[in-house]
Amino acid sequence: MSEHHNFEELEIWKRSCRLACDILHLSNDIKIYALRDQLSRACISVPSNIAEGAERESNREFRRYLAIAKASLGELRTQLYIGIRADVLDPVTCQTLIQETKLIAAMIESFRKRLNPSIINKMISLFF
Repeated sequence: MSEHHNFEELEIWKRSCRLACDILHLSNDIKIYALRDQLSRACISVPSNIAEGAERESNREFRRYLAIAKASLGELRTQLYIGIRADVLDPVTCQTLIQETKLIAAMIESFRKRLNPSIINKMISLFF
């Protein structure tokens, strides 16, 4: 079962793009290159993988790219925690961003489940 997904219309893509922009602005002033680079790569990876997955030929491939995007959110969250502990990032600002990574991850997981035909079939069998 395959259907076309317009990624520009997906709330998970829109939110992850906004998050990426917030992270990129935040990371501009980080003097530690490795942390700045990792933050940039991880935050850009999230909406990029959502878009790439949406353009694939099957829901199965899309689910795989969504899993990659979700994993990048975990990586991003870890880097934010490290930035806080290293006194490089403001804890208050980062807590808002950390919460957003958790929310987007939950949204991605919910969307992945909706793309899984076995889960849809199980839900249908519960009602009929």
